Amino acid sequence: MALQKNSELACTYASLILHDEGLEVTPDRISAMITAAGVQIESYYPSLFAKFLAGKNLGSMLSVSAGAAPAPAAAAAAPAAGGAAAPAAEAKKEEKKEEEEEDDDMGFGLFD
Repeated sequence: MALQKNSELACTYASLILHDEGLEVTPDRISAMITAAGVQIESYYPSLFAKFLAGKNLGSMLSVSAGAAPAPAAAAAAPAAGGAAAPAAEAKKEEKKEEEEEDDDMGFGLFD
């Protein structure tokens, strides 16, 4: 069980490093990185990870959205639905602006 977990972690880290360096994630590159690190893994894991990640945008898998911006599909669909997203977006902007204004005036100054 420990070897399986180490194999998964090593391949995950190697894949992330390759992506970070702008290199294609291939079984050979994953194996080379893991070998250079001196980690023992199951032999089929590099191939498994490379096949899983082939043709996928690893960067989009890693990005986290806090809900501040709508998903691209939702944003594209909103204008087709009669532009209902525009008033909602304006309402959010106004609400955020009001919150910022309330925070700005706290009733005292720095040098009072």
